[in-house]
Order: sequence, then structure tokens, then C-alpha cells
Amino acid sequence: MAGFNDIYGQDAIKEYMRNVLETRQISHAYILSGEKDSGKEFIAGIFARTLQCEKGGTEPCGECHSCRQALSGNHPDIIRVVHEKPGSIGVEDIRSQVNNDIVIKPYYGPYKIYIINEGEKMTVQAQNALLKTLEEPPAYGIILILTANAGALLPTIQSRCVKLEMKPVRDDIVRRYLMEELKVPDYKANVCVAFARGNIGRAKLLASSEDFDRVKEEAVTLLKYIHELETAEIVAAIKKINEFKLDVADYLDLISIWYRDVLLFKATNDANHLIFREEIKYIRKEADRTSYEGLEKILDAVEKAKQRLLANVNFDLTMQLMCMTIQEN
Repeated sequence: MAGFNDIYGQDAIKEYMRNVLETRQISHAYILSGEKDSGKEFIAGIFARTLQCEKGGTEPCGECHSCRQALSGNHPDIIRVVHEKPGSIGVEDIRSQVNNDIVIKPYYGPYKIYIINEGEKMTVQAQNALLKTLEEPPAYGIILILTANAGALLPTIQSRCVKLEMKPVRDDIVRRYLMEELKVPDYKANVCVAFARGNIGRAKLLASSEDFDRVKEEAVTLLKYIHELETAEIVAAIKKINEFKLDVADYLDLISIWYRDVLLFKATNDANHLIFREEIKYIRKEADRTSYEGLEKILDAVEKAKQRLLANVNFDLTMQLMCMTIQEN
């Protein structure tokens, strides 16, 4: 059974949770915030299992009846709030699964623990309903709100919760996890690490994604010959991302990593620290033809393209502006 020692990085959160488990100074509500796939559910699960463990230690024992129930997903006092609408958690979801349930004492464990994943999806009405429970929680009630955007929660909710923030995991730790635990080869691990930017769950998903491998190959092919293509051809190539289970922003991240490699090689003339070092022939060619100022403009253009897409600016126009900057420099 996984315990706190199985969490890579997040030392501050692990230390805090172990301390409250040792002192038994448990808060009635927590907000665990961090990017999607950063491991919030994994950590919340370990915390919940340890709280309910019959041995009362700072790690789940994995052997008692409570731990076995929790591991099978059938612990009656660890409740994961679900919602039918994918885009929102409604007031009835909170009332039926939290408010109306928490008044019933625990069936088996010392606590009743409610895990609300994607807490940012709670409507204002749902949050106000939850607030009533947070204001007068029973002694045995613990609510864990997991969110990718703590700012979407009402200030009145935030003020009644202990806030724990996931931090980016160091690249060397992510790389070690991929290579030692998942047996990912070093060249692939390097790309996943650069792409994940400290999000170990994202790195794991990328390492096991066939779509990511194919998208990476297509992006590299495009970038190697980008100055020989028309703008319309480049936009069409980027549009092909829709055939895969990846977002356009992922493709743009690959472009950013490529040009950061070009910038690094131009500055150091050393290929050892490049993510795409197997493409050194093309990296060197791009470094020779593009100035430092030009590379900065390209990287800025890619970031602006990501922001425009988030703001729902027209896709074709956004890509054309980015491609024009790349080709002009």
C-alpha cells in the first residue's frame, strides 16, 4: 500500500501531514491545490487512509481492515464526491453527498472524510451549501477540497480551510521516477521532464502516451523544415493535433522547447544539455541563421499564441501571427 514515502517531491505537504497525524491536531477542512495530474488525489488518498488506519500511525499500515477497505475503494467513511455534469458540481451534489450525509456518524472509522476533486467546478450555490457544513462541522468530519484553481473558491470557503499548495517537483526527481519506476529510456525521459515542468503526473502520462510520441515526431519534422514551408502549410500541420488526444497548447510547448534548445546551443555551443540533442544538425543550423533577438521574439510569439488561444482568439489567425514571426526571424 502506498504511503507518504511513495510521494515524489512535495516535502512541505508530507511534513505537514505527518505532523498533524502525529499530534492528531486535525483540521476539519483542507484545500489541496495544484495543476491537473500533479498528484493531488494520490496524496489525499494516502492522508485519508492514514487517518482511518486502525494503528493510528503516520503511515497507513496496509494490513488492518480499514486499510484493506480503503485500498479496495469500499471504505464507508471515505466518500469521494461525484457529479453527473462534467463541467460543474451542483448544489444538489453537495447537499446529497456531503451535507445530508455528514450528520450520520462514521460507520467504522474515527472520521468521515469527504474528498471533493475538481473543487473549482463547484457552482457558487454549491459552495454556499458547503459553507454551512464548514461553519459547523461535526468533530468527526473532514473535507478535502482538491483544486487546480483555488482562486475559483469563495473567500469564505478559503478562510475556513487549511491551504496546502503543490509545488513543481525538481527535474532530477521527475527524471529518476520515470527512469527507475517506469523504465523510460533517458532520451524520452528528458523530453517528458522538460514538457511536464515539474508535474510528475503529467510526465508519467506523457511517457506512456503513444499520441505524445507521434505528435513529438510530427512537431520535430515541422520545425526542421519550417523555413521551407508556406504559412498555410504550417497552420495545417499544427491543426493535425486535433487527431490526437493532446491539446494544441501541448504542441506549442514542443515548439517552445525546440527554440529554447536553439537558444541554449547558440549561447554555449554545447549539445549535452539539449532536450532534442539527437537533432543537433538542425539545431545548429537554426542557431546559425537566427539571432538572439530573433529567438527571443519567436519564444515570445509562442507564449502569446497560447494566451490568445486561452482567450478564444481565432485559431487560424493566432497560428498565422505566430508562424509569421518564426519565418521572419
